[in-house]
Amino acid sequence: MNHYQIKNNIIYYDFQKSLDLITQKGKNLYGYHFRLYDEDMPIIKKLFVYFIRDEEQAKQQGINLRKGILTLGPVGCGKTALMRLMPLILHNIQGFPLKACRDISFEFKKDGFDTIYRYSKRSFTISPGQRIPKTICLDDLGAESNIKHYGSECNVLAEVILSRYDLFISDRLITHATTNLNAQDIEKLYGKCSFRSKTGPLLQRL
Repeated sequence: MNHYQIKNNIIYYDFQKSLDLITQKGKNLYGYHFRLYDEDMPIIKKLFVYFIRDEEQAKQQGINLRKGILTLGPVGCGKTALMRLMPLILHNIQGFPLKACRDISFEFKKDGFDTIYRYSKRSFTISPGQRIPKTICLDDLGAESNIKHYGSECNVLAEVILSRYDLFISDRLITHATTNLNAQDIEKLYGKCSFRSKTGPLLQRL
């Protein structure tokens, strides 16, 4: 049986069956040893609420469905796996790419400042009469290094985040991220717009 049902054009998701689907997909991607741990259920439930767009539960749990999400934790705790797997429960909706921050910094070394535009101003699907923002998950934020391009050194991810923040304000461009850093380190490296801002931060911690 499906993990969701459609009644009166409304999709209803079954949480336990969705967990079973995530576990199955996880085993396919990461091996038979993959499992979801009981101690992770609070964050998994919040991710579930966020991705299925459950407005009532989101309001009760203080989750803003209009912002991106930030998952923090030590190496190997499953942050990337969860962000890769959670969108797979969604009905007829394309997921978003996960892009390793180290790879973005290496792209800057090769392509220069065009890399920043690639992950900001060009993060839209253009069709007649529409400009649809494309969500991305910046994976392992903080693992990258400042890179030089023809002698010009740049904090590439700080520039990407700042540019995506401006587009979040103007066009509701959504950004997710995973990181081993704490909130203070994130603000120090990438600015307050990334996690805490009076006009609305780019990311929220669930």
